[in-house]
Amino acid sequence: MLRIGQIIFIGIWCLVSSAQSSNTGKADSLYAVGSFSAAINAYVKEGSEKAQLQIARAYYALGNYDKAIVQYQEVLSKKPMLAIARFELGKLLLKTKKLGSAFENFAFLAKDSDNPEYHYYLGRIKQLNGDPVAANVDYRRAVKVDSTHLKSLYALGKFFVAAQQKDSALQYIDKGLRFYENDVSMINLKALAYFNNGQYEKAIPYFERLLELGEEKPFVHNKLAFAYLHDLQFENAKKMYHRLVQTLNYEGQGYAGLGEVFLREKELDSAQFYIEKYIAERTVSFAMEYADLGRIARLRGDTKKAIAYYTKAWEENKQNPMFYYQVCTLVDEYYDDPQMKLRYYQKLLADFDDLMPFIKERAQKRVKELKEEIHFTTD
Repeated sequence: MLRIGQIIFIGIWCLVSSAQSSNTGKADSLYAVGSFSAAINAYVKEGSEKAQLQIARAYYALGNYDKAIVQYQEVLSKKPMLAIARFELGKLLLKTKKLGSAFENFAFLAKDSDNPEYHYYLGRIKQLNGDPVAANVDYRRAVKVDSTHLKSLYALGKFFVAAQQKDSALQYIDKGLRFYENDVSMINLKALAYFNNGQYEKAIPYFERLLELGEEKPFVHNKLAFAYLHDLQFENAKKMYHRLVQTLNYEGQGYAGLGEVFLREKELDSAQFYIEKYIAERTVSFAMEYADLGRIARLRGDTKKAIAYYTKAWEENKQNPMFYYQVCTLVDEYYDDPQMKLRYYQKLLADFDDLMPFIKERAQKRVKELKEEIHFTTD
């Protein structure tokens, strides 16, 4: 027979368990309906391990990321092997651009695990840190573990599309489409893989498929119109360019495209009409667009083309010293003539009095070095 003390203890334990269960149920209900602050108060009263994790999630849902991070760290200090807490913390750290801490958490998770998500997020962090080659190693690991891991397949496909390596891109894109044939991101990548390779006839069906799936976007209209034009489907090209004309902020692209179509058809009056409409629409500066092209050319190692693009950016906006500074550094890199290099840096210093300190210091340093080089060469 149970002693009286044992009976009392069991009774108290049952009451406490019942109360905790009641608190948990109430807190979960509040969380489920989006009453996160009230849910936090209820979880605090409960105090269990699950409640502590739910408090972190509630802070995240409220958008209070700092408190969510602290709470996740508190949970992990007591139970460091709780993978779900570390995974959620890692994603939150990535979201808040704390890449070093995010990497540590995902590296810890991936160390003894074949979970493709861990490898994918390691890849994302490396990519954001400017190392796409290392990122691809992690994406491939994720795909090796799970051949249908769409996020990693997409990341690899996107990398090779940007690098204009069509066959490598299609290797990953097609794997993704075999798993999910209506994935618009993958279909878009496949269209671009062919488009960037100049295979417009092959790109067209995939852009058309995007429209069928509801992707009525100016980007798709513009690319499809261009593909139609170069596949000599002039009437279809006109239809797409007319859609751009009817889209706010894309009228100019539509007019320019229509002008080109009519020019191809030798309908000179119509071509002139739309080209003049395009010129009338072109009232904004394209400095940033030229600068973007300059950056792309530089990344591809085409220094001469990068100089041309950054020069155009500077010509569009001569108030921005960064554009001309980029021209200076590229000229410095590309040409051998120290006299030419010196003239660029001297113009930079003469034209812009309010240069940022670090740019001014670099320019002044190069002027001094180039003058010394010229002096010794002359001697």
